[in-house]
Amino acid sequence: MMTDYETDYLIIGAGAVGLAFADTLLDQTSATITIIDRHGKPGGHWNDAYSFVALHQPSAFYGVNSMPLGTGQKDTHGVNKGLYELASGPEVSGYFDAVMRQKLLPSGRVSYFPMSDYKGGGKFVSLLSGEESSIAVNRKTVDATYYGTTVPSTHKPRFDVADGTRLVPPNALPHLWMRPDEIPSKFVIVGAGKTAMDVGVWLLSSGARPEDIHWIMPRDSWLLNRLRTQPGMEFFDATIGGQAAMMEIFATASSLDEIFERLEQAGVMLRIYSDQKPEMFHYATISQGEVDLLRHITQVIRMGRVQAIDDAGITMDGGHVPMDGDTLYIDCTASAVEHRPAVPIFQGDTIIPQLVRAPQPAFSAALIAYVEANYDSDAEKNKLCQTVPFPHQIEGYIPCNMANMANQFQWMQDKKLGQWIRASRLDGFGKVIAAVTPDDTEKQALLLKFRNNAMGAMMNLQKLAAGG
Repeated sequence: MMTDYETDYLIIGAGAVGLAFADTLLDQTSATITIIDRHGKPGGHWNDAYSFVALHQPSAFYGVNSMPLGTGQKDTHGVNKGLYELASGPEVSGYFDAVMRQKLLPSGRVSYFPMSDYKGGGKFVSLLSGEESSIAVNRKTVDATYYGTTVPSTHKPRFDVADGTRLVPPNALPHLWMRPDEIPSKFVIVGAGKTAMDVGVWLLSSGARPEDIHWIMPRDSWLLNRLRTQPGMEFFDATIGGQAAMMEIFATASSLDEIFERLEQAGVMLRIYSDQKPEMFHYATISQGEVDLLRHITQVIRMGRVQAIDDAGITMDGGHVPMDGDTLYIDCTASAVEHRPAVPIFQGDTIIPQLVRAPQPAFSAALIAYVEANYDSDAEKNKLCQTVPFPHQIEGYIPCNMANMANQFQWMQDKKLGQWIRASRLDGFGKVIAAVTPDDTEKQALLLKFRNNAMGAMMNLQKLAAGG
């Protein structure tokens, strides 16, 4: 059968995962690569995100392995003051466009088809012309869309919205100035994830009064303290010290609740409202400054999920909450990671990138590409790349960390892979640890504490996972 195109690897999706995979594969092989994506520009969901979105974690840990993101500076003001910069949404979009234009396409081995929908079976369709094309894949197809990331502007709310009700995605907020006569008297944040937190910070930082904001929060969240995720030797005590404390807690805690409580006491975990017991953990990462600001929002509605919104107010699982007619509802209910089962990453002629280190999708994709390029059988590759199940409830935190630790152990047994990880800009802490000199007794003590508790941590987590 005649085909229109031919390639060694076909990557579906030009978001962070697809581009990080392509970048490393390009450096590790002589293969040809074709990338198909529905968006008009690289970057996946970043093209659809609200303008004030930013990375949760430092820019140093995100993007593709071969090209740095950001300037490596610390923020000097705002809720992230004193910590390393967080690339904004527009910065990330521009970065991924540069990756495509300056790295991938100039190689002569990458083809890119934007505004195209992959139909399976080597067929894709232009969304503009409707023309169908076929492509022969010599080696493997890489499905970089498995997690099904959505953002508020591209998803349909799972509750009824009456005609005339003002429900908007966060994207609309910075444009309220265009119609000053329609600026609402009240705001209602619908949702409890990181998007909702971003909206709360934006509203307060932009001048909204706390008493004019309601926050619908079906469940409170445990949050990672961004202080514990900083690159650079000056944060060694915060980052590696935090990891050492985590291992000790994992090794000695008698319950999941105790793990989170002690992690909070150690400054590894945060929660916005200290009188509430969180039931959710999605690896959202936040600064103490953001937490302090969000605590100004005291009108928090905890009555379950929204069933319907109309001009009289909100109908929820736990009853009805009246609201003023000119209230603006902000939909923050999209899921960054859909509930998908963890499946083997290497499946014959198909690769399904997933997390091999939570919560780092870019690092995971780059490592998977390295393993694909340098190892032989699927069994060997899957042993090095066991899928880490993303936690949705707090109960998922234990199996997630067990998988993280198991992968890390496998990687460190493989000298070649271990060297690649330490050299990877996406790894973050490997180079910091390697730079500790033997005579630095304080840092060596933290490293020793980490190592001494690692085995006990794994054994105790297994016991807790089994209900012991």
